Amino acid sequence: MTGLLQRAIDEREPRTSHAFVVGVLGREIVAGIFAAGSILPGDKELGERFDVSRTVLREAMKTLAAKSLIEPKTRVGTRVLEKSRWNLLDQDVLRWRVEAGLDETFIADLATMRLAFEPAAAALAAERATEADFDRLYAIVDRLGDPANDRASLARADLDFHVAVADLSHNPFMRAIGSLIEAALAIAFKLSSPANDPALIQETARNHRTIVDAMKRRDAEATREAMRAVIEVGAERTRKALGSETLD
Repeated sequence: MTGLLQRAIDEREPRTSHAFVVGVLGREIVAGIFAAGSILPGDKELGERFDVSRTVLREAMKTLAAKSLIEPKTRVGTRVLEKSRWNLLDQDVLRWRVEAGLDETFIADLATMRLAFEPAAAALAAERATEADFDRLYAIVDRLGDPANDRASLARADLDFHVAVADLSHNPFMRAIGSLIEAALAIAFKLSSPANDPALIQETARNHRTIVDAMKRRDAEATREAMRAVIEVGAERTRKALGSETLD
């Protein structure tokens, strides 16, 4: 785990000038400090602000353009793109979106995307997984149910499980949605981790074990429904936590 969830757990800051510039400008664009359609400051101003060379700045702009946040315009400057253009499958963009503030619509949209892909991936895994694969999944479930779990270890085990299921579908497009899974679990890590309640830890493990049990029976439809239930339970828990946080 090297992406969004790990950074949410570790709260690590970028270590290179390039990553720092990308991170600051990316966050500011996603947060609306630089509005869609606006033109970013020029190289001279940005170079002075970040105390970096023109080369570092140019590479940072290329990175942001690759994430569909900005677009260079000849004789105009670097324009900030509309939200509809952003690459929300990019781990950095997703992380910045989460950091910019959560709302029920974003959580619902994320859950909808997961529901579109993960149950199908689980159903494929029910057809294609081997006995060794089942053993691997049961081992992860055991980690999920460990009463000694804290928020970080539970989040890691949860991510490992869902990524493993995507892998076992043997469909590369399913595995490509890993960033969406990480985004959902990073939000859960922040707002609604069941790690503080031993009963919820056991419930989480049981729900995931139900997926593997159905998968091992080669019951694709039951596997699909068990995965759907897990995603819906997690999304509802997050929505409730967000509502409580808003009231506070």
